Amino acid sequence: MTALLVTLTVVEIVLVVVVLVYYLVRIAASLRRTAALLGKVAFGVRAIETQCEVIGPAVVTVNGQLGGVAQALRDLTDLADAAAAAAAAAPAPRQV
Repeated sequence: MTALLVTLTVVEIVLVVVVLVYYLVRIAASLRRTAALLGKVAFGVRAIETQCEVIGPAVVTVNGQLGGVAQALRDLTDLADAAAAAAAAAPAPRQV
């Protein structure tokens, strides 16, 4: 009877080890796939970073030009306000 219990215990331990090995192999395969996908993502992010490097200096140039445009628009609105004020102050023409 003792021999049977020892044999069943050994079989149970072997089964537990086999199941653990099976799931560890599946987890390792999943981690390898994830690592490969993360490598592709990192490669893509580096490519995007390289392509976007030229944006930084261009933004500074565009900002400078937009400052000039904003000033020109302020001057234009000042002229329009002055013209509207002059038109409002002028007497209305008589109609015959």
